[in-house]
Amino acid sequence: MAAEAIPLGARPVADAAPARRPTAGIWTNALARLRRDRLTLVAASILLAMILLAAAADVLANNLFQYGFTRQDLLNSYQKPTWSQPAFWLGSDDLGRSEIVRLLYGARVSLSVGIGAAVINLTIGLVLGLTAGFLRGWFDDLVQFVISTLNSIPSIPLLLIVSVLFQPGPVTLVLILGGLLWPNASLFVRGQTLSLREREFVAAGRVAGASNARIIVRHLLPNVLPLVFVLTAIDVGTLILIESALSFLGLGISPPTPSWGNMLTRAAQDLSRGPWLVYAPGAAIFLTVLCLYLVGDGLRDALDPRITRSE
Repeated sequence: MAAEAIPLGARPVADAAPARRPTAGIWTNALARLRRDRLTLVAASILLAMILLAAAADVLANNLFQYGFTRQDLLNSYQKPTWSQPAFWLGSDDLGRSEIVRLLYGARVSLSVGIGAAVINLTIGLVLGLTAGFLRGWFDDLVQFVISTLNSIPSIPLLLIVSVLFQPGPVTLVLILGGLLWPNASLFVRGQTLSLREREFVAAGRVAGASNARIIVRHLLPNVLPLVFVLTAIDVGTLILIESALSFLGLGISPPTPSWGNMLTRAAQDLSRGPWLVYAPGAAIFLTVLCLYLVGDGLRDALDPRITRSE
């Protein structure tokens, strides 16, 4: 076939260049990397299963185990783990209470305390850190003074004193932990804000006449949030350990409300007669904290801007 003639003076049209794919956002890249991170996915799946089991504690106790967490049966005290009765899959304690039912309700309490305290902790830290790091001046000095004062007091003795004074239940313990342990989160967010406040997009917002509040919310907050999510996962694990330690010392959640910490306390007192009572709450604390740290580590890698730029 003869080639098609090209009119004189006309330039041949070059093949159109393929359209450039838009660069994926940080969340799209992060999700893509998380899908390839099997260890983080397994840890997140275990955490999700724990949360669902804790949320379904009432349903499982009433229908599967048919045993309330306060029900006592002295005829079945120190029952060893057995498959013949669902309520005693993990055995029973000195009062004949079902260990597996108490473990589920304890998961609800311990996870709620850890997550609730972390939300308060990081909300205070986020607000004060962003505002102090962006505004600087007297407000930054005031926040730094408060943080320095709180950090000069050893955290563990302070928590012990407050716990003795208030004899906390779950809600009170959430408020105590969230209200006392925010300084480190605030310092972290402030440091990130100081590195962002001189960037071009912040200067462009100032030139456009945006208010300080708008710059903080629209420009700084989205850049800080990814790292805050990483900090949240790690913080929840730390707070669960603190709650468990306080309850183990008798200064946290008080019986009959079960938590993993006070279950360990009771198990330690009866170690010679019911050694199996230590395994379930101890393993639950270890596995939960390990999974939270793995998820936090996976999120940190997925949201690392150096990886984002290299892809």
